[in-house]
Amino acid sequence: MVYDEHLNDRVSRVLVNRQGIVAKKMFGGMGYMLNGNLCVAISKDALIARIGPENYEDALEQPDVSEFSPTGKPMRGWVLISPEALDDEDELEAWIRVAYRFAKSLPPK
Repeated sequence: MVYDEHLNDRVSRVLVNRQGIVAKKMFGGMGYMLNGNLCVAISKDALIARIGPENYEDALEQPDVSEFSPTGKPMRGWVLISPEALDDEDELEAWIRVAYRFAKSLPPK
């Protein structure tokens, strides 16, 4: 499966100076781990963000955001953000910031 390399470059630029971030191929795309916990990933042309249960319902009310359900069952606390919601750099950075903050709250693996 091919993933959007332009989106990957944009995500990488946002995360490049964040301590503890490691890029890893996963979900047929590229994932960014913080201390062993998934923060965000690129799958095809969308962003998967692990934002945590407390941000989940509000995130799903946003346009172009849906449940992340790779097995058919939604993963609460994870969202799939379509390319239309990522056109603006500030929007992309905001999603990454929420995911980074949540991943940072988790114990290292």
